[in-house]
Amino acid sequence: MNFTRWSARFPGTQRRAAARTEHAAAQAKRGEGSVPAARGRSQDPSATDPAGREPGGAGPAGRPVDPTVSGVGSGGGTAVLAVPSLDELSVREVLGRLPSLVVLVHGPDHRVAYVNDAYAEGFGPRPAGAPAAEALPELAELGLLPLLDQVLRSGKSRTVKNRKAPGGSSYTVTCTPVTGFGGPDGPEEDPRGAGGGVLVHLADVTEHAEAVERLRASERRQREAAVTLQRSLLPQELEQPDDLRIAATYHPGGTEAAVGGDWYDVITLGAGRTALVIGDVMGRGVRAAAVMGQLRTAVRAYARLDLPPHEVLQLLDGLAAEIDASQIATCVYAVHDPNEGRLVYASAGHLPILVRDEDGTVHRAEDPTGPPLGTGGWLHTSGTIALAPGSTAVLYTDGLVERRGEDIDEGVAALERALSGAKGTPQVICDRLMRALGVGADHDDDVAVLVLQHPTRTGSDAELFHNAALELLGGIEAAPRARAFAQGVLTSWRFPLELCDLGVLAASELVANSLQHGTPPMRLRLRRTDRRLIVEVTDGDDHLPRRRRAEPADEAGRGISIVATIASSWGSRRTPGGGKAVWCEFALPGTEA
Repeated sequence: MNFTRWSARFPGTQRRAAARTEHAAAQAKRGEGSVPAARGRSQDPSATDPAGREPGGAGPAGRPVDPTVSGVGSGGGTAVLAVPSLDELSVREVLGRLPSLVVLVHGPDHRVAYVNDAYAEGFGPRPAGAPAAEALPELAELGLLPLLDQVLRSGKSRTVKNRKAPGGSSYTVTCTPVTGFGGPDGPEEDPRGAGGGVLVHLADVTEHAEAVERLRASERRQREAAVTLQRSLLPQELEQPDDLRIAATYHPGGTEAAVGGDWYDVITLGAGRTALVIGDVMGRGVRAAAVMGQLRTAVRAYARLDLPPHEVLQLLDGLAAEIDASQIATCVYAVHDPNEGRLVYASAGHLPILVRDEDGTVHRAEDPTGPPLGTGGWLHTSGTIALAPGSTAVLYTDGLVERRGEDIDEGVAALERALSGAKGTPQVICDRLMRALGVGADHDDDVAVLVLQHPTRTGSDAELFHNAALELLGGIEAAPRARAFAQGVLTSWRFPLELCDLGVLAASELVANSLQHGTPPMRLRLRRTDRRLIVEVTDGDDHLPRRRRAEPADEAGRGISIVATIASSWGSRRTPGGGKAVWCEFALPGTEA
């Protein structure tokens, strides 16, 4: 094929060539040149140049100016610069010098018409006239043969990006339909006919593709580090209270989403009470996970003080601002007391707790919610929600219910509907809620869910849980009454003699301490679970006792030391209505403390 005479006519080229021919003919009639004036000359047709030539191309004597004259020399003469016409350029020369790979194919079976030097250097020379399926296997490996068919049929250009060749190189490929394989004077042919072809241009983007892959690999490593940090900061094994069944799950966002700062925890407070916490740091990546870890550690420390939920959040609020003022977090902190049958909680900008009764009715905690942690200037308050035997409560983060384009209340309502029909163990309920809310591998946000059940106990299981209480009116008869009551109750619960004696001694010391340092009303409460015996005394004074070393001559100050020595654990807390509670626990034989 003679490329010096052949011109690849792209869509629209024929109309532009015809327009140029008509324009040249019109200029020839007027005696004008076909080349535009030089760039440095005025484009105003009414102006005259320094040589005194008339507008419209006439010289001083009225002679037409040679269209090849494009400037004035330093000596007053003119410099003649020949401007070549585009039609005079050799297509073979232009394509041959391109650094990109170019191949021209023609006909329905895409026979090879031409490959440029860059293509031959990259893939080797190709025989002219052979079908692309045989002579250009690299195009088949790049998946371009169907694209050639599509371009030839439609007559429209197509571009595909980042196609990777077997050798490792990546190319962005543009396929353009061409017509007129005869010559510049030959007949115009339909690109879908035998004379139509496709010009394939392959730009090597290997370095760009490798840079993108390195960036993606770096992002994957960062995400893996954040997920590893996140999971390591979450509890590896949940504490299991005597009176509750608890399960939790954490699901990181999909591979395209940076991991967030969701967390949860279960903290046994003693005397059968349990703290439950769930939160969400409003950020992404390693920093959010690190802030989450600090908040979770602080929650466990504050929980040991056995403060009311709103006071714990008040302390967390100040700490969050100190950790990182640019990041805030939402959180719910709740405490379950088996003697009260309810959850006492406080919320810092978090979604409401949901409780499902045994009959399937779902309740939403509607008490006031304060702003997120780290905002400061707010006094949090505590609320309550019933958690009767047979009930199930769910604490969760916004990734479970929040969807783009939907109001978050719709997501909470969907969770309520899913919870109303969810039955089984806490872990089963966790899984069912995740499926019902559409949380899968490609979910765009991380999700934390904490499910707790207050089971209904009947039969032999119920025999492992007992409560007994005695109101103490004070006076000298209070201590003997307390000892007699404890002895009778512990014996009826069929405890070993040694455990009965230790329980009676602990009850006697705690009652004596309350009689000496507390105020009425006073109460002794004994409680047994399947794993421990709990002795608790409450009174109306809010000064908490502390363990101290008694001197040999002291007549008092040994009661708490004795209790701390004989019991598995002990503690004290202030009660909501004013006053305090002092308690101790004994592990039952054959169980862990």
